[in-house]
Amino acid sequence: MTDDSLEEHRPRLRAHCYRLTGNVADADDLVQETFLRALRSRDRFEGRAALATWLYRIATNLYLDQRKSAVRRTVPSGDALEWSTDLGPFPQQPGGDPASGVLANETVELALIAALMHLPPRQRAVFVLSEVSGWTPAEIGESLGLSRTAVNSLLQRGRRTLRDRAPEDRYRWARPELTATDEDVLRRYAAAIEPADFRALLADDVRITMPPAPAIIGIDAAAEFLGRGLDWRTFPAVANGRPAQLCYLCDPGSELYQATVVDVLRVENGRIIESNAFVGAHHVQAFGFPATLRPDHGIGSPPDQDRAHVSG
Repeated sequence: MTDDSLEEHRPRLRAHCYRLTGNVADADDLVQETFLRALRSRDRFEGRAALATWLYRIATNLYLDQRKSAVRRTVPSGDALEWSTDLGPFPQQPGGDPASGVLANETVELALIAALMHLPPRQRAVFVLSEVSGWTPAEIGESLGLSRTAVNSLLQRGRRTLRDRAPEDRYRWARPELTATDEDVLRRYAAAIEPADFRALLADDVRITMPPAPAIIGIDAAAEFLGRGLDWRTFPAVANGRPAQLCYLCDPGSELYQATVVDVLRVENGRIIESNAFVGAHHVQAFGFPATLRPDHGIGSPPDQDRAHVSG
């Protein structure tokens, strides 16, 4: 086992850790600790299981150990995308596989990640290993030190909780196919400034989430919120299998644009039906972008994609 052999597994392991933690920063910390633990105990790796399986086992147990010492909090009801400040977007490669080289069935769709926030840690770990990674109850029990009865019980409770919170259609967990009309909507959204510009692009029942602020529902409220005439610059990206905008804001009197928010969008039938906004420079930086940029800085995007944009 070498550093290079571990690195081959980083994309899949990172996606697995993200499904457990719900944000990239914690997922990356968990991946790094997993690699350190694997290297320290390489002599105990007997090769009976695949290296990927062994790494998943280490990562999941580390996650559960961390959560044992965490302060327990009451989980609010409703959609976690509206209240959870622990959630964050998952960066992906434009035009690539849904998880930057991760197999399509290893999804990081936001609807699923948000639903998982309602599960206690052990239920979440068992559900992810079973329903996403395809492990059997026997494999899960052996990896987590649980009886098969305990695994089945945790899985049943997790499924009950998620029944009303995650999409029944698993195809909704995969990256949607955008039509040429949808792509045009995204280009126009990036260039929009006035409320009227946004009204032409939004669905009547559009929803904008931006925790901890209340969700904004409906085309009128959303268009007014988005069209406030602020000085934004945005860069296109892909997050959680959806188109996204990395947004920088320049305050009056400032000479720099500050990384502010990542907007993850859902587009259907030529209209934006949802925008999940994740506020904080660290979310933008997770995509490899800087915390600040100069007005003439083109970071990784052609000049014609550096447009003024008004968003949350």
